[in-house]
Amino acid sequence: MTEKSPADNFPAGYEVPKVWTWDKANGGAFANINRPIAGPTHDKVLPVGKHPLQLYSLATPNGVKVTIMLEELLAAGHAGAEYDAWLIRIGDGDQFGSGFVDVNPNSKIPALMDRSTPEPTRVFESGSILLYLADKFGAFLPKDHKARTETMNWLFWQMASAPYLGGGFGHFYAYAPMHIQYAIDRFAMEVKRQLDVLDRHLADNRYMAGSDYSIADIAIWPWYGNLAQGKQYGESGTFLDVQSYKHVQRWTAEIADRPAVKRGRIVNRMMGDPSEQLHERHDASDFETKTQDKIAPDQTKA
Repeated sequence: MTEKSPADNFPAGYEVPKVWTWDKANGGAFANINRPIAGPTHDKVLPVGKHPLQLYSLATPNGVKVTIMLEELLAAGHAGAEYDAWLIRIGDGDQFGSGFVDVNPNSKIPALMDRSTPEPTRVFESGSILLYLADKFGAFLPKDHKARTETMNWLFWQMASAPYLGGGFGHFYAYAPMHIQYAIDRFAMEVKRQLDVLDRHLADNRYMAGSDYSIADIAIWPWYGNLAQGKQYGESGTFLDVQSYKHVQRWTAEIADRPAVKRGRIVNRMMGDPSEQLHERHDASDFETKTQDKIAPDQTKA
């Protein structure tokens, strides 16, 4: 008797080939930049500004993590955290330029170069950047063994969980060229489970690692805070009934009200209200003078 394949339970339609091949015309919101190979597609040198920390990013949730962290460090008095934030237009394929690939061979934002070290240090992956900055400045990461471990637990929880939210639910709910009920149901169920994990934890904790704000909150908020505020993936807030997660809502609102968070979330932003778009950030005064509602059209680089 021939053993059945799981695919035998699927309705008639797509037939899985023995060897997958890349179909460039498979559609979807990001079809023009997705590809199954790594490496640069063109030569492009990255710009370098005046500060030790050079950030190459875009205000996606992963990018926002780092700009919030940098603004929080500056607000806490760490002058060495001054930074230049350069815009990487992922829709144009900037992440495949040779200079960017040298900083992050995975061609994903954000990417950071620390030029304050004897030899410039590259840091990529948002969680790695948060941990690097926390260690460098001794901030937003508890020194107590138990609290530090709890912070790391939740930092890595976010890094492992976000692909289900963004790459899974967000993709099939908002960006896929067709709505597939099975895919949306599968990922919506998982995202709601994640929200329930957060809600149960935050019922007994002010912040993710206890009573102190940390890189765990900075990592989680741009993803799940945006979702809780109804700012992610169109009408997904209603679809997922995010208002029912009361403790997540309390935590979300408290963090959203932090001045450094308000600044960090608009750096490298290219969508929405022009007053909340600071395409590039090179000085603290840029928030007052260079948001998209305050500059002449011929002054913008984007």
